[in-house]
Amino acid sequence: MQTQIKICGLSTPESISAAAQHGATHIGLVHFDQSPRHVSLEQAAALRAQTPPSLKVVLLLVNASPELTQQAIERVRPDIVQFHGGETPEWLAIVHQHMKVGIWKALGLKNRQTLVNADRYDDVVDRILYDAPAQALPGGTGTRVDWSLLREFNHRIPWGLAGGLTPDNVAEAMRITKAPLVDVSSGVESAPGIKDVDKIAAFCKAVRAYEQA
Repeated sequence: MQTQIKICGLSTPESISAAAQHGATHIGLVHFDQSPRHVSLEQAAALRAQTPPSLKVVLLLVNASPELTQQAIERVRPDIVQFHGGETPEWLAIVHQHMKVGIWKALGLKNRQTLVNADRYDDVVDRILYDAPAQALPGGTGTRVDWSLLREFNHRIPWGLAGGLTPDNVAEAMRITKAPLVDVSSGVESAPGIKDVDKIAAFCKAVRAYEQA
């Protein structure tokens, strides 16, 4: 099966067009005001309206209140909400029950036990996204995950790999982890929050070239 590609932290129509043109499958819109990639709900809704049908829209929230979560889903109408904070399986089960939206949960990959603990989200989320452990920000820091932790692990839940991926290293990450989805943010930027359309193209090209090889 073809590897899925998510370009996260987009904030302009140009970057969305580049993602679509070069074969990405998902884009991420970040609604978290501490992030350099933050977009308001109004901006996110406008970007969502300009996104071609070939791309799934993922809205990223961090420890959002129930009120904000509902408001964000209703205003932006994403295909998927990516919960990137300390959200519990119990809370996400409620979202899963009441909101008609896909649910992803990001987890900071510290050690092999993180992979075991991810099973707590079975039947609650549609995908686990393994990222670097949270620092000052919960993601988008460019910090690389220890790919060897994922080698030959039997995942019960569909999953994806984030954390420090770039056009130069994504093929090696795929070789080691066999990730079905790869997620990039800072690795395709010219400055924090500023996406580089040439780097988006290079990242997508590197993924497809590895598959073909």
